[in-house]
Amino acid sequence: MEHLVSSWCNDRSLPESYILPPEKRPGKLTVPLANNIPVIDLGGHDQTDIIQQIFEASQEFGFFQVINHGVPSNIMDEAMSVFKEFHALSGKDKAIETSKDPNKSCFIYTSSANYETEKFHLWRDALIHHCNPLEKCIQFWPEQPPRYRLGGLVGIQTLVNHYPPCPDPSLTLGLGKHMDPVFINILLQSDVHGLQVFKDEEWIGVEPIPNAFVVNIGYPLQIISNGKLKGAEHRVVTNSNVARTTASYFLSPSNETLIEPAKSLVDASHPALYKSLPYKDFLIKYVAASTDSKALEEALSTTI
Repeated sequence: MEHLVSSWCNDRSLPESYILPPEKRPGKLTVPLANNIPVIDLGGHDQTDIIQQIFEASQEFGFFQVINHGVPSNIMDEAMSVFKEFHALSGKDKAIETSKDPNKSCFIYTSSANYETEKFHLWRDALIHHCNPLEKCIQFWPEQPPRYRLGGLVGIQTLVNHYPPCPDPSLTLGLGKHMDPVFINILLQSDVHGLQVFKDEEWIGVEPIPNAFVVNIGYPLQIISNGKLKGAEHRVVTNSNVARTTASYFLSPSNETLIEPAKSLVDASHPALYKSLPYKDFLIKYVAASTDSKALEEALSTTI
């Protein structure tokens, strides 16, 4: 666990292995927080209108925030507090808490799962574990802090990212530019800004809204919708003064699920834009393309 950023990040300078190539650095330009990323009130009475708002946001941005979603604010606050407590544990304790499952469904890593082979590292530590079926998965969740297993927020898979204060945010990233390889990602973010969406060839910041969830469309859903919905590219920048902790709840298919344009959306006037393949094969192509969205598009498109 000595590689975890949180174990040694009190250094005043950024290690060379974390300095990205010039073309990948966020630089010192200020990225504005966008007020045009849709905020959808799920507590409204007109369900047809809510569905239309979600559809339009998924078409234009691939990102939106939801409020009045039914999850009590005290549970959201408690969950975030527990996530922060876990990442405040020592590296030794984190190793103990994530080594109980022989199948390694719960584990912690730094930068990415390819830490040993990647050319440059990302400024983050990440805890990931499965949530479904809950009664089987929960036994492998961390027992420290004691409240971790009492969390009220569950998805199919949970990813808790922690981005410690960074000596020079202009030279590195918490997460590089990418699209998510899942159907939908539901994000609980803290009050610290860091998430940015790539739209119309520029970066825009996603403003943290109290008690809101950020929802983004993943690439598999773009395929299933035959391009009608947008899997948005996004990244995470770091902060020189404060840490940022987030929790993502990934909704993903099984490995054998066929990822292909829905047949109801394909006809003579609207041909399939993407190839058909099992989800496990999609993941292989996703990993091979790394963060290159154009390469992924070329690998999956029927028109290129």
